[in-house]
Amino acid sequence: MSRRLAVVKLGGSHALSPLLMGWLDAIGRAAGGIVLVPGGGPFADAVRAAQAAMRFDDEAAHDMALMAMSQYARALASLAPEFVIAADPGTIRTALRQNNVPVWSPWPMLRAHPDIPRSWEVTSDSLAVWLAGVLGADRVVLIKHRAASADRDVPALVRDGLVDPAFPRFVAGFAGRVQIAGPDDLAQPGTLLGGHSAEAA
Repeated sequence: MSRRLAVVKLGGSHALSPLLMGWLDAIGRAAGGIVLVPGGGPFADAVRAAQAAMRFDDEAAHDMALMAMSQYARALASLAPEFVIAADPGTIRTALRQNNVPVWSPWPMLRAHPDIPRSWEVTSDSLAVWLAGVLGADRVVLIKHRAASADRDVPALVRDGLVDPAFPRFVAGFAGRVQIAGPDDLAQPGTLLGGHSAEAA
């Protein structure tokens, strides 16, 4: 894919946030150069609550969390005309060529995928980096409710709870840049394309 391609992960906690539409508008303005990876949002929260009550194992919870991401993807795709569901690299590339924003739906593509551990240690943060590697993207942007300071390395991001425990492994295999965007970045034109956020080294 183009060296200008960015994979942007929109945290699930934005689903019910007043910032949601602002971020979607910014992403939509970059149509053709952005792949959107959804978090799990309230749908993943429902999986966590159900697991605590029903006590099903983490493999089942992992599969259900992927489905939760797909549910969030479907919801996001309904909010802007240029957003389209894309379930695999082929449909992602087609959407990009058509100057749309592919919203990745990881189920069932990642069901029992050998690259992806089936546990809560892997979240949409790591999956965004993995997808960026598959697509040959040069940048990953993780949209959070708080940005990372410029001096925070990847282990520090894990300790701070900004990324999942599996994240260092996925970043180590990715040749591009990983950036953490926070609310302040939304106020800057070109936040997602201009690299205004802190970089995870």
